[in-house]
Amino acid sequence: IKLEMPTVNLDGEVTVLATVPEVVEALESCAMTWRKLISTALEEQLKKVPQDNGPLAEVDLWRERNDTLSALTEQTKLPAVQKVLEILQEAESKHFGDLQIVLSDLRKCHVEALDNVRFLSVLQRPLKNLTSGTGCAVVLNTISSLMNALRMLWIMSRYYNRDERMVPLMERIAWEISTRVYKVVDLHTLFKEDRAAAKKRIAEAKRTLEQWKKCYFAVRAQIEASEREQHWEFDQKRLFEKTDYMTSVCQDLYDILQVITEEFYNIFVPQLKIVTRNPKRINDLVREVNGLTSPMEELTFDPFSIKSAHDWKFIMEEFKEKVSVENIKQIFVQNLKDPPLCKNHPPVAGAIYWSRSLFYRIKHTIIRFQEVEELLSSERGKEVKQIYLQVAKRMKEYEDQKYDQWRVGTKQIFPLLESTVLASSVTEKPVTTKKSVHFVVNFPPMLREIIIETKYMDQLGFPVPELARYVALQEHKYLRYTNGLKNMLDRYHKLMGTLNEVETKLLDDHIQELWGLFKSGHRRLTWNSLGSIGDFIVQCREAIRKFELLVRRIHNNSEDISSKLLFIESTNLFKFPLSKNGDELPKVEEFFEYVKCERAKDVAHMVRNYTDIPQLLIKVERRVANTNSGKSPKLTSYYAYWENRIYRMLTQLIVKSLKAFNAAVLANVPLFQTEAILSVPEIILQPNASEIDRMTAQCIQDCVEVTKHFVRWMHGTCIECPPQHVGEDEVFTFSFYSDVSQNPLIIEQAVLITQNVHKLLASLSKYMNQWKRYHLLWKLDKDIVMERLAAEKPSCITFDEKLQFYTKVAQEVTQQPLIKDERFIRLQLAPLACAVQENARGWMRSLGKLLNESAREELFSLQQEIQVGISSS
Repeated sequence: IKLEMPTVNLDGEVTVLATVPEVVEALESCAMTWRKLISTALEEQLKKVPQDNGPLAEVDLWRERNDTLSALTEQTKLPAVQKVLEILQEAESKHFGDLQIVLSDLRKCHVEALDNVRFLSVLQRPLKNLTSGTGCAVVLNTISSLMNALRMLWIMSRYYNRDERMVPLMERIAWEISTRVYKVVDLHTLFKEDRAAAKKRIAEAKRTLEQWKKCYFAVRAQIEASEREQHWEFDQKRLFEKTDYMTSVCQDLYDILQVITEEFYNIFVPQLKIVTRNPKRINDLVREVNGLTSPMEELTFDPFSIKSAHDWKFIMEEFKEKVSVENIKQIFVQNLKDPPLCKNHPPVAGAIYWSRSLFYRIKHTIIRFQEVEELLSSERGKEVKQIYLQVAKRMKEYEDQKYDQWRVGTKQIFPLLESTVLASSVTEKPVTTKKSVHFVVNFPPMLREIIIETKYMDQLGFPVPELARYVALQEHKYLRYTNGLKNMLDRYHKLMGTLNEVETKLLDDHIQELWGLFKSGHRRLTWNSLGSIGDFIVQCREAIRKFELLVRRIHNNSEDISSKLLFIESTNLFKFPLSKNGDELPKVEEFFEYVKCERAKDVAHMVRNYTDIPQLLIKVERRVANTNSGKSPKLTSYYAYWENRIYRMLTQLIVKSLKAFNAAVLANVPLFQTEAILSVPEIILQPNASEIDRMTAQCIQDCVEVTKHFVRWMHGTCIECPPQHVGEDEVFTFSFYSDVSQNPLIIEQAVLITQNVHKLLASLSKYMNQWKRYHLLWKLDKDIVMERLAAEKPSCITFDEKLQFYTKVAQEVTQQPLIKDERFIRLQLAPLACAVQENARGWMRSLGKLLNESAREELFSLQQEIQVGISSS
C-alpha cells in the first residue's frame, strides 16, 4: 500500500501556501484519498483471521498485520506528508480532522500489532516444538515451559490480559496438542506393532494430554497464590473438553493392550502350553486373541472426535463383553483338572460351585449384552453369543461328569463305616515303653468328605443317594464322637508325655490296662456302632482320670524327693569364719576347725533329708504295687533310678564345693592368718608350711568323706545296707564314698587345691627370705665378737659407728610392713620384726657393756697416772 503524493508544488512557507485556494483544494483531495486508503487497509487487517486452528497461525497473523501497518506508518512520517498536514491544519481544513482520526487509529493498531508480535515471539519456540516435534516426548517436555510463557504473556501484554483474547489462544494450543496425539496414535497400525512399544506410546500420549491440564492448574494456583496478578477464570470446557475426551480414549486403548498382553499372552497362552501339547489349540487361542482388536483397526469413524463418543463407547462395550466371555472361557478350560476351591468346599461340589460361578459371570455378561440391541445384533455380538453357548454347554457337561463320579464314589460308604474308631501303631508283641504306641481317631477322611459333599450336592440341587443322605444326617453325632475321642486321646498322650522312661516302666501295668481298654476301640468298635461309642469314651475318660491321679501323686512324691536332693546339693561344705575385728583373722587351726564344725552341722541336716527319701519311695510303692516293703520287684528300676540320681547329686555337691574352695584359695580375700617367727637360725612359718599343707589336705579329705554318711541301699530296694563285719573288730558300711571318691573330677579338684596352696606357701617363704639380710644379728656369737673387739682396744669412734649401725637396723625393722596378704593367707610379720629388733638391741647392750668396761679401765689408768705424778712432785 502506497500513499500518493500531491502534484502541486509545495515549495514555500506553510502559512503562504495555506492561503492559496488551488493548493488547499488539491491537498484536501489528496487527504481524502489517504483517509480512504488507510481506512480500507485497517478494515482489511481487522477482518483477517488465522489461516488454521493452530497457535502459530495467530502468531503469523499478527506478524503480517505488523508488517502492513508498519509500512503505512512509516509513509505517514515522510516530510511531504507532514507538510501536507501542516498546510491543511494552517488552512483550518475540515479534512485535516478526519485524516487525523484515521491516522490515530493506524498508530493504535500498529502499536498493538507491534506489542503482540514482540510478546508472541516468546511463545514461538515452544509452539514450533508442538507443531513439528516428533512423537509425544517433545510435546510432553514443552508444555510446562509453554504454560509459564503464557503466564508472562497474561501479565505483561495489554492485548492478551483479557479472557476473551487469552482463551482462544490457549484453545488453539489445546487443538495443536490434540492433533499431535492424534498423529502419534494411529489405530490402523497400533495393534500391529510390538505390544510393549504400543503400550509405551499410548501411555506417553495420555500423559501428554494430562500434562496440559495439570500444568494449567499448577500455573493457575501460582497466580492465585501471588495475590498480585489477575486470576485465570477461563472456560475450562473450551480448553479441556477435547483433551479430556482423548485422554479417556487413550486409557481405553491402554486397557485393551493391557488385557491382551497380561491376561492372554502372558497368562493364558503359557498356561495352555503347559496344560496341552496341542499346537492347533494354542494357535486357535492366539488367533482369537488377535481377533479381539480387529474392530479397532477397521473403524469408520474418528475415535478421538467427541462427536463419535457414542460409537466408541459401543466398540468398547463390545470389546469388554467379548474379552469377558473369552477370559472366562480360558479360565474354565485351563482349570478343569484342578479347579480353585473356596475355603471349606469339598473337591467335587467345590468344582461344581466354581463352574457355576463362572457360568453366572458369563451369563451376567450376556444379559448386559442383551440390554443393548445393537450390540447383540451385530456380527461380533452374534459371535460372542455363540462362544457363550459353547462354554455354557461345556460347563453343564462338566457338572454332570463330576456328579456322576461322586455318586459312584458314595458306594464306598459301607466299607468306610466298618472302620474301627481308633487306630494305633501298637503291634501284637507286648509293648514295654510308651514310645512304641500312639493312638489316633480313625475317622476315614473319605467318609468325612462324602458327608460334606452330600450337604453341598443337596444345596446345588442334585439328587442325593439315600445312604449318603442318612450318613450326612448323622454328621453331628460323628462330629461329637470324633471330638470326644480326640480330646480323650489328647489328654492321654499329654499325660504320657509327662512320664520319663523310668516312670513309664514303673507304671507299665497301669498303662497296659489302659491299652487293653483302648483295644476295644481299635479292634471291635466301628463307626456303625454309634450307640456304643459314647459309652466307650466315658469308660476311657474314667480310666484316664484314675491314671492321671496316680501320675500326679507319683510326680508329687518325685518333687518332694527332688527338693530334698536339691537341699543336699545346695549345701555349702566350706563355710568360713568371719574376721573378729579389723585385720585380725582366725589362726590356721581355728579356721580349719571352724570349717569342720560347720560341716558337721550341715551333714546332720543333709543325712536327715536323705533318710526321708526311702519313706517317700515306699509311698510310691504303696500306690503302684499295693505293698510297703521298700523292696517291691515292680519298683526295682525306680529304686535304681533314684539311687543313681543321689550318686550324681553327691558327686555334683563335692565337685561344686571343691571348686568353690579352690576359688576361695585363689581369691584376694584372706581367710586365716599365720605368723613368721625367728627360730634361730631359720625364719619359719608358725605353724609351718608342711602343717598347713597337711591341714588343707585333711579338710579336702573330710569334704569328700561327707559321702560316707550316705549309706547305700541294698540291691533292688530302698533299704539301707546294714554294717558289715570285716575281720574281728572292723565294721564296714556301704556308702557312696567308694564311688564318689574315685570320680576323676573330684580327684582333679583335690590335687589342684593342694598344688595351689603349696604354691602360695612357697611364695610366702620366698617373701620371708628378704629378712635373712639380718641373719648376722643372730648367727654370730656375741661373746666371741666382743672379746675380739676388746682385744683390738677400739676407739670411741669405732664404738659410735657400731652403735649407729645397730640403731639403724632397729629403726629399719620398724618401717617394714608387718602384714603380707597372699591370696587366702595373711602373714603376720610382727613376731619376726620383734625378734630382729631384740637381737639388734642385744648387740647394742653388749657394745655398751664393752664400752663401759673399756672406759672404766682407761679412767682407772688415768687416775693412777695422776696419782703417780702427784707423788713424784
